Amino acid sequence: QVQFVESGGGLVQPGGSLRLSCVASTSIFRFYSMGWYRQAPGKQRELVAGITSGGSTNYADSVKGRFTVSRDNAKNTVYLQMNSLKPEESAVYYCNAQPPQWRWGQGTQVTVSS
Repeated sequence: QVQFVESGGGLVQPGGSLRLSCVASTSIFRFYSMGWYRQAPGKQRELVAGITSGGSTNYADSVKGRFTVSRDNAKNTVYLQMNSLKPEESAVYYCNAQPPQWRWGQGTQVTVSS
């Protein structure tokens, strides 16, 4: 079982940026495709961005060109750089395998508001 600790969320104004981090509890994660997901109140959890073990990336259409996912396998960490944030992107952001395989962490809250 792999556990995740997400961090880096906070309150940001529309158009602002945040960098999220997700640390995995074991290096086994380096063999898996990883994803960043988000869940807003009353909505289903959705995939935002993913990265394979080899570094290939995929993005939801709504975030293409604004979000960048990366990973540092030596640090058991996946990152999500988010630019030009919009109010409708306020949500709790989580990481997990892509597709999800392990228990969800607590996530990190992102609030985009003026």
